[in-house]
Amino acid sequence: MQTRRPADSYSPIYFLSSVGAGGLAVTFFMYLLFWVPHPERSVPNFEDISAALATGSLPQQVGIAIAMIGIAVFAAMNIQKLAWNIGAFTRFKRTEAYDKLRASNAETTLLAYPLALAMTVNALFIVGLVFVPNLWSVVEILFPFAMAAFLAIGIFALTIIGDFLGRVLVNGGLFDVTVHNSFAQMLPTFALSMVAVGLSAPAAMSTNSLVVGVSMIGSTFFATVAIVYAVVALVTAFNSMLHYGTAKESAPTLMILVPIVTTLGIMFLRQSHGMHTTYQGHTTDGETMVFLARLLSIQVAFLLLGLVVLKREGYWSDFVFGSKTSPGSYALVCPGVALSVMIQFFLHKGLVATGLVTKFGVAYWSVEGVALAFQAAMILLVLRLNRQHFAKAGEPAAVPAE
Repeated sequence: MQTRRPADSYSPIYFLSSVGAGGLAVTFFMYLLFWVPHPERSVPNFEDISAALATGSLPQQVGIAIAMIGIAVFAAMNIQKLAWNIGAFTRFKRTEAYDKLRASNAETTLLAYPLALAMTVNALFIVGLVFVPNLWSVVEILFPFAMAAFLAIGIFALTIIGDFLGRVLVNGGLFDVTVHNSFAQMLPTFALSMVAVGLSAPAAMSTNSLVVGVSMIGSTFFATVAIVYAVVALVTAFNSMLHYGTAKESAPTLMILVPIVTTLGIMFLRQSHGMHTTYQGHTTDGETMVFLARLLSIQVAFLLLGLVVLKREGYWSDFVFGSKTSPGSYALVCPGVALSVMIQFFLHKGLVATGLVTKFGVAYWSVEGVALAFQAAMILLVLRLNRQHFAKAGEPAAVPAE
């Protein structure tokens, strides 16, 4: 009998293996963002990090070293998984399975492709900041190219969404509501949100008012479309789940709102910074803390919902720690990564900024410990899933995600 890896039964959902690795690189960048002084910039760069390594305390130096190693490892994994997926997807497009997918609800899984591309552009920008000397001296030149890249990815995503909606809305009866019993149809929202957060980066970093304005308007467009799509997908999916229960293989999608909220939350923070530095629109630290608390509350609510359903359906024992495999398992990584990042922002931009928590005090490390715990758990999960899907040959084959 020929042995095969589960990943050989390809699904576009495998692009989430690249997204998850890129997200973990972002979690390590949080160390640098909040532990390395960068008074002249909104983010730390190579020079700031080098100075902190040379003059900082031993704990700070250790934290920076861990962050740099983590960014390098998971950014490399992000690129490697993206390259593998592009090759596998190119071959997949020549199969009957691809034609069948394009004629089903699962056509929206194609949005994992632009989602992964946008995540990689974000990850590469972090790599540039951390490892490339003097990058900041040419950063204003790079911003238009970065926005053009995100715009191209956004158009790619909108094209896929347009093909899907054009098919199901013009020709009635082609959307099967009986298998709409998950949040799998939220993937377009996730892809558009990732484009939006990438487009918003120059709003927080540029000193050119035109660049800031274009960044804010472009990111607002994609974020608004993402939110409108999310409302429709959530309402219809809940209705289907109440009628037919939740599809077991797609159950991890119940927590997809967690990374969506983090990406949009960071976008709003970046826009707020641009409004403050360029257009004299000011937000207080207290307002930012409450805003982040609201976002975190939404995330915790959907995290608990997802965990309840996953436990009731025995998803963990079957698809994570058991012998079964499903590409949809990679959807479990994004919520944990997103919570780690959101807690970091809530802690530093909310609790510390308002003075409710003293930086590096006992209360600080209690909250920071939660973020680090989510990060560590997602690292272990990614290693586990990669071993299941890409290293271990044999049966059973992967279960396609709807």
